[in-house]
Amino acid sequence: MRFSNFGSGTLSLSMAVFGTTPVLADPLPSWNETEAKAAIIEFVETVTDPSSEDFVPQAARIATFDNDGCLWAEQPVYFQLLYAIDVLKEKAASDPSILTSDALKAGAEGDLEGILAGGMEGLLEVINVSHSGITVEDFQSSAGAWLESAVHPSTEMPFGEMIYQPMLELLSYLRDEGFTTYIVSGGGIDFIRAFAEDTYGIPPWQVVGTEGDTTYAADGGVPTLTKNGGITFLDDKEGKPVGIMRHIGQRPIFAAGNSDGDFQMLEYTTAGDGSRFGMLVHHTDADREFAYDRDSHVGQLARGLDEGESRGWLIVDMAQDWSKVWPGE
Repeated sequence: MRFSNFGSGTLSLSMAVFGTTPVLADPLPSWNETEAKAAIIEFVETVTDPSSEDFVPQAARIATFDNDGCLWAEQPVYFQLLYAIDVLKEKAASDPSILTSDALKAGAEGDLEGILAGGMEGLLEVINVSHSGITVEDFQSSAGAWLESAVHPSTEMPFGEMIYQPMLELLSYLRDEGFTTYIVSGGGIDFIRAFAEDTYGIPPWQVVGTEGDTTYAADGGVPTLTKNGGITFLDDKEGKPVGIMRHIGQRPIFAAGNSDGDFQMLEYTTAGDGSRFGMLVHHTDADREFAYDRDSHVGQLARGLDEGESRGWLIVDMAQDWSKVWPGE
């Protein structure tokens, strides 16, 4: 399956030849000619220039990206939760006895407010019941099929197409310049691995995410990994630097997010020696996407706005810095 191409792909390496003079194509064509675009290009050119005192060897060019709200949309709630609700509805239809709490009952009715009223505990209940008793392979197949077919309630776009074209171009640009790109997300690692390679060009082994209890068995001679629900590692806030060290083993030089859940990842990244880059996507575009920050129940951005500039981080204004939001616009 494939939800989109990767954006500019090798555009940053392609050339248009006028006479005998090669001209490099714009690596970020969906970014307006603002300070944000200039800052990204300046950083990349600096750390990849062997003559620069800030040159970074290719092996150390690690870039990490949050997923929800950074690479794709996250309103009205995280897409993984919407997937979990749909699965819960199917399970409850065949076995209503699984609805043992108010949050689960709300989920089976598609009542987002009812789920959110239960706080984090309610959210986890819905995730646990919907994500358990299934093999990893079957879960990823189910998630991938849902992303291709399920439609967003307000944009009427398939969820798998609600990815940000400017960020696809940024991922491709960095890889063209010798960076290795990783996803470091609070979302479930198995859920993201179901689509990351086709959607972003990021293979499963370069995905860091929240992990649930998974067990191995070879019943009947068939080796199987089964998801059992629960959370064994939460890859959010302080957990993100821990997840980076667990899965990547070295500090990134580039980190991008969009919420205060990404603050510690950017803080950890930019505290290292040499040239570093921290970036937050600020959702300011209510016309083309959604506008939210400090008071949002999803993707809240307050501390990042208060401290980001003083820490030298780039705050991307979606309305001003992006000429387009979605692929195909």
